[in-house]
Amino acid sequence: MKDSVAEEHLYLDYSHQCRDSIFPLHTSISLFLLSYCDCKLFKVFLVPAGEDVDDQFVTKNLLGDLEVHLISRCQLPAVVQSCCLPAVVVKDGKFCRAGLSVVLRHIIQKTYEADPSKKDVLELLGFKKTCLKACAEVSQWTRLCEISIPLAVEGFLTASPEHCQTIPPDILQLERKLGEPVRVHNDDKIRRQKLQQQKASAKAMVPVLGEEATEAGTAMEMHEHPLPSLELSMAFSKLLDQEVSEAVNREAPHIRRTKTSDLPLLDHIFAEGLYFTLADIVLLPCIHQFLISSKKQGKNLVNLPLISSWYQRVQEVPGVKKAAGKCNMELLQLPELVSAPDEELQNFSSVRDELEKENEDSHFIGGPRPTMTKLMENGIEAKFSPHPCPNWILDWTNLPSAVNPGEGKGMSRDRALRKQQQLNNLVAAVTKLAKPGDVIADFCSGGGHVGIVLAHMMPSCQVVLIENKELSLIRAKDRSDELGLNNIWFIQANLDYFNGNFNIGVALHACGVATDMVIEHCIKARAAFVISPCCYGFIQNTVKFKYPRSHQFKEILSYKEHMILCRFADQTAVQLPPERRLIGKQCMGLVDLDRAWAAEERNYSVQVISMEPESCSPKNDMLVGIPT
Repeated sequence: MKDSVAEEHLYLDYSHQCRDSIFPLHTSISLFLLSYCDCKLFKVFLVPAGEDVDDQFVTKNLLGDLEVHLISRCQLPAVVQSCCLPAVVVKDGKFCRAGLSVVLRHIIQKTYEADPSKKDVLELLGFKKTCLKACAEVSQWTRLCEISIPLAVEGFLTASPEHCQTIPPDILQLERKLGEPVRVHNDDKIRRQKLQQQKASAKAMVPVLGEEATEAGTAMEMHEHPLPSLELSMAFSKLLDQEVSEAVNREAPHIRRTKTSDLPLLDHIFAEGLYFTLADIVLLPCIHQFLISSKKQGKNLVNLPLISSWYQRVQEVPGVKKAAGKCNMELLQLPELVSAPDEELQNFSSVRDELEKENEDSHFIGGPRPTMTKLMENGIEAKFSPHPCPNWILDWTNLPSAVNPGEGKGMSRDRALRKQQQLNNLVAAVTKLAKPGDVIADFCSGGGHVGIVLAHMMPSCQVVLIENKELSLIRAKDRSDELGLNNIWFIQANLDYFNGNFNIGVALHACGVATDMVIEHCIKARAAFVISPCCYGFIQNTVKFKYPRSHQFKEILSYKEHMILCRFADQTAVQLPPERRLIGKQCMGLVDLDRAWAAEERNYSVQVISMEPESCSPKNDMLVGIPT
């Protein structure tokens, strides 16, 4: 065990407790992970929904062996008050991590750093440590685990009896997901092993002539006690740190020659596929509460056979029952369900996900000219406002080296110059808008190129960097520490988990839908914004955002036509022919004009401006919006 690990404070919401769980479920999930990891590195605080704090209001046996403190919302550190809980912050620090997935992943990483022998804990992060790493806005799986299912179960538990008759759609979606074929790294090899096992089992089941009695008995015994599936063997071999049998790994020649399309598909063992991950940790307290409530109401779970099997299987994972016991979770023993799902699930499963279908239908053949002509016929062309201060530049030579984006990053001289030019444009626009005392939120801040310059140049303003990637934000924090900045906070979180007040929102090259997320966040806060969009080709309909954005564009263009503009807006690279780059620039301008008009429908004045010089980036549009 490593010593001198800095103490961190973990803040969890508390609304109420029911049976063997603390609500909201995000809190029960966090406490369950701490128990599973046997992690005592965090000082844990429960934050009641009301301001009355009573030391006796939480049943101690729901907290396991954790020491938990109570704190009112008004006593939270200022940076934590700007975030949705759960949140983790270093004691007296300015670096906060917020949101369920970010906090859980941090607990896992800190547990392993403190005790590298806990490799099973690190394995919860899955292949390439990406489990629940993608934000919920772009990943339907993260959204289902982190948001949809916890909310669905909480709604199910509080609904009136007449509204509890049907299974929540999000639970049915999980059942459907568990029935989909598993795709994992190196799955071709595993599927060949499965084919080999199937053929070996089939051969063993055939009685040999002349030994009918003995062999028939053996075959019957094998039928009654079948060998565990390859997927199950692999999953638990990994959990128990055992090697899979060499006999299974050797492939017969006819197995190697089998076409990939003819190989058997892999079945789910756990939520994300073959291996136990953080997703299972998140889902278990939720599904547990759903099953308890369903059992209490006398519901038949015959239409959820996969969830029921998964729930039983998770209990066999080493450490799960112990962690559940610490949290006073009395796990249920369910009968094996082999019946087919009922009509409700079949109907649900037969309908493809609406967003998936929309985005599949957005594929196209052809160029943007017909779409651009259609807009021109309706009087719509790309419009760029004059640059408010085209000659404004920072005196980079006299700024501290830690402010310069090219210092110590292995960045080429040309790229560093272009990054400085991009920053000149954004800082100039923010400088015209900012007043002493303003809070400036740097969304999708990356390594802090924009936010650090702003914090250094405007010491009377508070700058908040919001970024999902931990390593990028740590680099930004190191640069800030070198400069001795005291007017800057760092928040590792998906954008939706930042709920603080701010006056100006800024983003340099916010990718795809992230630009629209930033604009929406600014509009809700009635904040001005200075945003440079990027990755137009990644734009697509999501749960929250539909395209086109403005009424004017919606009346003329279909979603598919708008996607054509988005795809060709990415055709601005310097290597492309000039005519093609010009069309790409026009498509960029049209996509951003749609965004500007959508904001103006909500009482904003918005300008679409080209950065100076335009050669500073192929993505050189800049949206400047001011609430009217």
